[in-house]
Amino acid sequence: MRSMGALNHLRVLDLSRVLAGPWSGQNLADLGADVIKVERPITGDDTRQWGPPFLKDSEGQETSESAFYLAINRNKRSMTLDISTKEGQEIIKKMVLDCDIVIENYKVGQLKKYSLDYQSLSAIKPDLIYCSITGFGQTGPYAHRAGYDFVVQGMGGFMSVTGEKDDLPGGGPQKAGVAIADLFTGMYATSAILAAIIHRDKTGVGQYIDLALLDVQIATMANVASNYLTSGVAPHSWGNASPNIVPYQTFKAADGWIIVAAGNDGQFRHFVETGACPELADDPKFATNPERIRHRDELIPLLQKMTLKKTKKEWIDALDHVGVPCGPINNFQEVFENEQVIARDIKMEMTHPTAGKVPLVRSPMRMSATPVVENRPPPLLGEHTEEILKERLQLSDAEIQGLRDKGIL
Repeated sequence: MRSMGALNHLRVLDLSRVLAGPWSGQNLADLGADVIKVERPITGDDTRQWGPPFLKDSEGQETSESAFYLAINRNKRSMTLDISTKEGQEIIKKMVLDCDIVIENYKVGQLKKYSLDYQSLSAIKPDLIYCSITGFGQTGPYAHRAGYDFVVQGMGGFMSVTGEKDDLPGGGPQKAGVAIADLFTGMYATSAILAAIIHRDKTGVGQYIDLALLDVQIATMANVASNYLTSGVAPHSWGNASPNIVPYQTFKAADGWIIVAAGNDGQFRHFVETGACPELADDPKFATNPERIRHRDELIPLLQKMTLKKTKKEWIDALDHVGVPCGPINNFQEVFENEQVIARDIKMEMTHPTAGKVPLVRSPMRMSATPVVENRPPPLLGEHTEEILKERLQLSDAEIQGLRDKGIL
């Protein structure tokens, strides 16, 4: 069943695994593209076993689907295929003929050995969009290195500006709590693929997309990287504070922690007036953001003394009333119990072939004319192999069984 999403006219052959490539594939699938996830026979995508936790079946027994895998593979179809074999390579080449997009994240040069690289496939499908995702790109002295998100977070500068300040308890380099280099690379891949599709539709010409985790990690440092390029001074970690805005950090309230993000002078005035300290906004040392940054060490202890006088709820309610961005620090139980999250219907359920209902996070893309689709739960390994081979290549049951007997499927 083809979806009615914005990309329901597109077919994607997803040869990627783990996170960055599958994240891009899931975006395209959510938007309606027919995404075929090609996996190794028997073992499949590595992330299927990246647990616990694992999804449980209707009898409460753990399945082979990890929560990690479930998060990044909905709306796809899965087929198993050994692309290291001649038969497997021929199947890919035949399937490419009526595909629009290939996504892969093999090491540089690995697919060339199988004649499944861009040059080989574009020779038989000139308008093909082919997206390669690697740690360091197709060029440069690190091109042949394996790339891992954790390593790239360190190399790309992220860990040097994340975590508590080095001279405070708990200071030192800190990675993000989620694989941000992988996820951002998947998002950039989605954008680049869609741009390439628009170009192809205008010109009939396909193209090659070279995406590197390290490139993306540096690009997404945004103002932090720009701060360095402008000043020549390497930024450092600020814990939960901002290097460019004060106050923009966590504060301890009477019963826990809150976030206050006063992005301009008016919001700062409302903040201190709410805390019964209006004189702070009148003080020339604190009246403007540049002055607050210069006198940060003097101001923050005064604000911390002020915030201890109210509870979290009192602060959040009061600051919301006067338009100062403020919020709690939620754990994930609190996240999914939050009234705004419930109202936006972020949590969703899909019917799974072995587990009944599987809980997932809904795509955040809200589109009025072509809403995202919710056609398929994350597929079982090889769940759609026969369906795809019959549909796309018109293979018979006997031919498919012959491939199984050879271990190709």
